[in-house]
Amino acid sequence: MSTDILVNNYKEFGLTHDPFERARRKGPAQWILKHLFYKSNKFFIVTWLSLVIISSVLYSISMTIVGETIQAFIDGNDDIVYLTLRVLLFGASVPIVDLCANLLRETLAQRMERDTRDEFYVSLLGKSLSFHDQQKIGDLMARSTWDVRQLNFLISPALTLILEALVNSISPIILILIKYPNQFLIAPILFSIVFAISLKRYTKKLSPVTTQSQIEFGNLNAILNESLSGIEVIKGMAQENKAGSKYKKKAKDYLNLGIKEGEIQAKYIPILFVALTITFGLLHGTLLYREGLVSIGDIIGYIGLLMILRFPTFISIWSFRIVQRSIAGARRLLEIMNAHSEIRENPEPIAKKIKGHIKFENVSFSYPGTKSEVLKNISFEVLPGQTVAIVGTTGSGKTTLTKLISRLYNVSNGNILVDNLNITNYSLESLRNQISYIEQDLFLFSNSISENIAFGQVGSKEQIIKAAKDAQAYNFIMDLPKQFDSEIGERGVQLSGGERQRLAIARAFLSDPKILILDDSTSAIDSATEELIQRAISRVLEGRTTFLITHRLSQIRWADLILVLKQGHIIAKGTHYDLLRDCEEYRKIFLTRFDKTLEELLQISKEGEKN
Repeated sequence: MSTDILVNNYKEFGLTHDPFERARRKGPAQWILKHLFYKSNKFFIVTWLSLVIISSVLYSISMTIVGETIQAFIDGNDDIVYLTLRVLLFGASVPIVDLCANLLRETLAQRMERDTRDEFYVSLLGKSLSFHDQQKIGDLMARSTWDVRQLNFLISPALTLILEALVNSISPIILILIKYPNQFLIAPILFSIVFAISLKRYTKKLSPVTTQSQIEFGNLNAILNESLSGIEVIKGMAQENKAGSKYKKKAKDYLNLGIKEGEIQAKYIPILFVALTITFGLLHGTLLYREGLVSIGDIIGYIGLLMILRFPTFISIWSFRIVQRSIAGARRLLEIMNAHSEIRENPEPIAKKIKGHIKFENVSFSYPGTKSEVLKNISFEVLPGQTVAIVGTTGSGKTTLTKLISRLYNVSNGNILVDNLNITNYSLESLRNQISYIEQDLFLFSNSISENIAFGQVGSKEQIIKAAKDAQAYNFIMDLPKQFDSEIGERGVQLSGGERQRLAIARAFLSDPKILILDDSTSAIDSATEELIQRAISRVLEGRTTFLITHRLSQIRWADLILVLKQGHIIAKGTHYDLLRDCEEYRKIFLTRFDKTLEELLQISKEGEKN
């Protein structure tokens, strides 16, 4: 399946051609069948099914041939060579056909897993940020690994064994009807009735247990992921015992469901009934032999056919368990893939270079699934190339406001205009490629330093080095063993906080954005390094619209516009000097952070403006 990503009008991102979308909406059965018969898979599955049927029929016929051969020896037939070759021919043909069928089966199973894994991953990429905010990473990992793997097992071996079991249940009855007295049909028909009823009850009881087991496995993985992600906090607060107890409780819940599955399997009646069927068949055959209706060879062939019924009986208890797990896994995958995405692409998106003129018109916002408004009636305008500083207490909505610009979330009310065009009209790819966001809690990938700096961009070695120098990251990079080729570990754990932030700033420099958002991006950098970075930022900000979320006076004082947020409202906006003079909430921020009077801060501000 192609993994080319394209914007479309159903979700943030999706496949250029998604042949499974309609099947996903119809449920797991239709979705699985669509995958099974997709493109060249049709050839594999038809050929595989044919070979499985041929193999099972040949095996059943070989049982009757063994009976005929034994009877021929009893009757004094001296053509031993012919009889032996006939048994050998049929006996050898079965494993040869099985070998070819197994090759096709494994190919089909691996294709199934590959395509569904690919489909699920692309679906996750296409979900909006609000969707991912509500998900447990560990549970998504369980779905993308274990639940997808179950679909492989569905093909190999479950469906193969079920098909073989079906053929091995029917072919003996047909051969008995053709070759032996009709009285021999009593035992296999009675067995088939009991088997069908018991199998239906078995799958009905097993289905809810396997579904819940899959859910508990996802919960178990969610706790594991959360514990490993927060291992520093757990160890720092000596909470190992509590974390262990929480995981142990979930593991016990998962164990209990496994035991419940075992109890259902232990009560599977057909395992007992098949033995009774074979015994009854032997007794019935003996009685018919005494009456002269059948020969010894007929009884041997008949019992051989009844013995074939052991295979579907024993294999069904295991194969249908796999089927139930696979269907449960498919439901869990479709639950995610069919989930509604908050962000949808405009049917006719506009892709163009932006200048950076931004306007908020009475914007209000609530996070999906909540009623309380994080932002309320936000209105302001920023001209291209201007710098906006956003200040306010924790929880006032500063970070949320900036995330609305790149349309990571949709506004609840109001409009956001970029170059006098509503952002919903832009191609998401075009809009976001021209916005660079540097957060305090930034994310680095477990790749090399050069790959992290050039993430999402095409940059030469010289451009990467220049970006690193501008971000004051070059010196510490050159001190590393492999320099720009050094692996930094997951989330950049091998680097200090300041080093990670400098790499993120270098990434922003290289991307050359028209809109730059800095969310307290120099919080983990010392004063000396910050001064150097500020000089680099001053150069890179020329001609770019910039949003600064910070309480650092050295950054705020140079802003063209300062927004003061409180409980989701803009309570004041203006220049640093005007707000310091007129806004009490703004004054509180600096009077508490600096050991200076208001008059002294105003004087410093005036001198800064003159310089």
